[in-house]
Amino acid sequence: MKITDVHYYDDIINLPHHVSPKRAKMSMIDRAAQFGSFEALSGHSDAVAETGRLTYEKIELSDYAIEVLNSKLMYIKDKINLMPEITLIYFKKDHKKKGGKYISHKGKVKKINEYSREIIFDDGARIFAGDIYDISGECFETDEEFFSI
Repeated sequence: MKITDVHYYDDIINLPHHVSPKRAKMSMIDRAAQFGSFEALSGHSDAVAETGRLTYEKIELSDYAIEVLNSKLMYIKDKINLMPEITLIYFKKDHKKKGGKYISHKGKVKKINEYSREIIFDDGARIFAGDIYDISGECFETDEEFFSI
């Protein structure tokens, strides 16, 4: 229907705004929320963000690098009563997608569990020895005994 008569609404144009006697007036915030954006597919933006999140492959260490790490772990085990402070860089597997990321953890070593192959820190952190990429600490730099190993 096309309205060609410009006076078609003259009978209602100057009437007062209708106010319902049964319903409360909607607040401006609630009215604005009706026209706000909405997510047509719930979870879609989360899925897009997850796809864009980067993960890395675990680096395979050389035999020499594994030997160096093992000698450092043996040194820490021998000095465990001193609770040496070290920094570990280790691979943490991602639980949602393939790969993971490398994380650094600094703390005092409380125990090395040879059965579970875990390094246990005084703050409760437990790191699997097979995930370690590097171990550093002042104890390795200052102790002459370590350099003779």
